[in-house]
Amino acid sequence: MAHGTADAGVLTPQSTFYEQGRFGRLFPTLPPFSADTPTVRRALLELGRPGGIMDAQEGTDPVALIVDPTQSAHNPNNPDLTAGMTFLGQFLDHDMTFDPTSSLARRQDPESIRNFRIPALDLDSVYGGGPGVSPFLYDHAVDGGATSFLVEAIPGSDAVSLGGTRTDLPRNAQNVALTGDPRNDENLIVSQLHLAMLHFHNRVVADVKADLGAVLTVEEVFAEAQRLVRWHYQWMVLHEFLPKTVGTQTASDVLTHGRTFYAWRNDPYIPVEFSVAAYRFGHSQVRPSYRANFGTSATDPSQQFFALIFDHTVPGGTADPADLRGGCRAPRRFVDWQTFFDFGDGRARPNKLIDVTLSSPLFALMGQSTGTPVSLAQRNLIRSLTMKLPSGQAVARAMSLPVLAPADLADLAPLHLDLRTPLWFYILREAQVVAQGRHLGPVGGRIVAEVLLGLVEGDADSYLAQDPGWTPTYGTANDFTIVDLLTAAGVVATF
Repeated sequence: MAHGTADAGVLTPQSTFYEQGRFGRLFPTLPPFSADTPTVRRALLELGRPGGIMDAQEGTDPVALIVDPTQSAHNPNNPDLTAGMTFLGQFLDHDMTFDPTSSLARRQDPESIRNFRIPALDLDSVYGGGPGVSPFLYDHAVDGGATSFLVEAIPGSDAVSLGGTRTDLPRNAQNVALTGDPRNDENLIVSQLHLAMLHFHNRVVADVKADLGAVLTVEEVFAEAQRLVRWHYQWMVLHEFLPKTVGTQTASDVLTHGRTFYAWRNDPYIPVEFSVAAYRFGHSQVRPSYRANFGTSATDPSQQFFALIFDHTVPGGTADPADLRGGCRAPRRFVDWQTFFDFGDGRARPNKLIDVTLSSPLFALMGQSTGTPVSLAQRNLIRSLTMKLPSGQAVARAMSLPVLAPADLADLAPLHLDLRTPLWFYILREAQVVAQGRHLGPVGGRIVAEVLLGLVEGDADSYLAQDPGWTPTYGTANDFTIVDLLTAAGVVATF
């Protein structure tokens, strides 16, 4: 299983910090990739600036960006992943980590920073504290709010949807979503994915009642439904998301032979090499625009809802802005999942390859404080500096994995970052060079695979801890995928 250094035949962890609820390091003895100097900050800001080498510099027509390859030449298609996997990855991230306190202005010790999310794949971002602690999340018309989530219809959606009336997350009078994690309303797609989890839980509650309602209390019905939802979710992460993200070879090796670098003494923690670098690969997968739904026509694009993922030029405060930002409710603001995942009907759109280019909307983030970088790339690079992450080359050597050749990073030479490359950029370039962008490379893939597996293994209530021989009961052939989840949740319109 997991190990770091051997002492008289006993395997001990590498990191120095293992308290649940904090961040830590996989490689605490590796030095930072650079000192925090004005020269290095300028180099990082130049690397991640709008219009720089990481900016895909696409067009701005949301329809053309999807149907005209010349509009997004720097965002090539990934033939192995569909568009929705990006947002499933974002949903998982919000279930594992939440760091609202760290700063980009000064260097910080991650072991002093609290993770406001339990480091586990337990859906606390969905369940909150449960019906007793988070009653605003639950439907009090059903079992007095003790078993089922509250969801709300979107007024008028039946007039603009092939699938009839659609639903939304519950919201207060200011359109703020009532969720266990406010970040799950950052954009329309992740908010509708969160909504699907609510519907899936409610479906499982109904099934548990039908099978065991005569012998279980309402509290026991909720607990059993929650267990089943969590176990199916964990299975989906390990058996679908993981191999698609890190490659089948890396996933199989880690799942079969166990972890090598990620370990803990008491409870799992979140390594900054994962949260600040490796798991931010998803930022490279974001498309500039998406078809959110088919509107009133499955064949006429003019009747469908296409929009940029974010558009900082669109004013806020409206119920139905022209982009896919969250925090809104309007008749057309719903998702048809056939665009995002493969239901076998030929409608799914491909994801973007993993490489060092990010879509242009991510270079003008909305809602950032004055004086802070508005480019997501700049923020990621500066955070690598303030969190004192090692270079990608140093991590590759520490893992006894091949190091990228100097020619693979030659474009960083003018910035003097080619020999001491920030780990996040290194992992994106590694995926681009080694895996042709279809999945993460050896360093990034190993970090992601070990942490995701470790979070499930370290959870005493997970299916691996409670019943490692368990197989899903929803889905088909003892398997369970995101398509199975959406289908069981009843959120896939038929047309």
